Amino acid sequence: MIDRFSWVAIYPEIVLLVMACVIALIDLLDHSPRRTSAYVLALLTLLGVAGLTGMYAAGGQTIYGFDGLVVSDPMANWLKCFSALAMLVTFIYGRRYVTERGMLRGGEWYVLGLLSLLGAFVMIAANNLLLLYLGLECLTLASYAMVALRRDHAVSVEAAMKYFVLGAMASGFLLYGLSMLYGATGTLDIGGLFKAVSSGQIRHTVLVFGLVFVVAGVAFKFGAVPFHMWIPDVYQGAPTAVTLMIGAAPKLAAFAMAIRLLVEGLLPLAFDWQQMLGLLAIASLLIGNLAAIAQTNIKRMLAYSTISHMGFVLLGLMAGVVNGNALAAANAYSSAMFYVVTYVLTTLAGFGVILLLSREGHESEEIADFAGLNSRSPLYAGIMAICLFSMAGLPPLVGFQAKLSVLQALVSTGQGAYIGLAVFAVMMSLIGAFYYLRVIKVMYFDDPVSDAALDAPMDMRAVLTANGALLLILGILPGGLMALCAKAIVQMLAT
Repeated sequence: MIDRFSWVAIYPEIVLLVMACVIALIDLLDHSPRRTSAYVLALLTLLGVAGLTGMYAAGGQTIYGFDGLVVSDPMANWLKCFSALAMLVTFIYGRRYVTERGMLRGGEWYVLGLLSLLGAFVMIAANNLLLLYLGLECLTLASYAMVALRRDHAVSVEAAMKYFVLGAMASGFLLYGLSMLYGATGTLDIGGLFKAVSSGQIRHTVLVFGLVFVVAGVAFKFGAVPFHMWIPDVYQGAPTAVTLMIGAAPKLAAFAMAIRLLVEGLLPLAFDWQQMLGLLAIASLLIGNLAAIAQTNIKRMLAYSTISHMGFVLLGLMAGVVNGNALAAANAYSSAMFYVVTYVLTTLAGFGVILLLSREGHESEEIADFAGLNSRSPLYAGIMAICLFSMAGLPPLVGFQAKLSVLQALVSTGQGAYIGLAVFAVMMSLIGAFYYLRVIKVMYFDDPVSDAALDAPMDMRAVLTANGALLLILGILPGGLMALCAKAIVQMLAT
């Protein structure tokens, strides 16, 4: 049944779709090199969507629309709000970069960005297996096109091909797993899936076989080992502004997909999927941190760093159910949500500085390009240092609070295996601190490679400064964001 509440549940998606079409049409008439009208409209759209979803989330209501096809609950609305803000910041940081490299000639930058965000929104709000898959395809198809946006750049085109081939394979895994779950339970509804699995009438072997493919699809979106091969090549090969776009908001959608499928739909199989997530987390922490040490390209280093961070998110997701008891679920899943939100915030700041250093004809992608950054601009060196210290998990920055919340969730289970995982994660974080500190050493103690002054547009400078300050403020006062994540997860579990 379609009632007015159904339309209320998808207002943000409607606004995004309409405005993407409007911007595409307006861009046909705008031949200026900077595409100012499209830029302003895109920012206003994202501000409006962030405000709308934030208002929904603060209201605390859960609405099911279109006969349960979509759900608008606080967790979904906060994730949509953060995704819209992440895309807004990406557009601000990336504007000069894409203008200088002629990536605005067809206006695809803003339209594809909004369409990828629309796919993320659909994934976050999906309460149906088929709709979730359609959202994933909308997000990834737009992402493939953006990676290849510099059609005359061989490295970007190669990265897009790798992303497309590996993404298609992972998409096939996920679709096969979803089809097996549908075949076993006879429903596409995620709530119906939970009831069918809980009934105990479905053959466990069939469910677990489908679950393996579903976990593989989720792991690909997170970039967890062994489904991580696309991340270093795509991060390095894609234009830096696109790297930021695919490295920020989509991580929030991947978290929502994991919650919808594994928690809301397959929680009775938690014993099975938690073991898989545990193995993926161990491999991600190990491979991500060790491989990052050998990198000289900072985008590639941050790609391996991403893999290790996603290992932490998986640890949070696997600590929710202990011996069939789900009492710790809210604490564990909210720690994972807090981690992924703060990771996106940190990634935005890090790539913001890389974009700032890049100029026409020079990408500043090597760690050596950061030599002497402090002597050129103490402000931007300070922001990059805060970002790297936060990723390393040093107090009092927000990355420390994120790691601490996940470790507390593991230790609070009281199980030896989980405590062992927490110790392993701490050891891997210590190894990871080496490659972050190496960049800080280059920025502060090496001679500068250039004396050219660093200039940035006023909007980028203001947002980047606020972005860096937030990493410190949320590290000192994390209570508000933690409470928000906990409340959103509790309300999601209650429905």
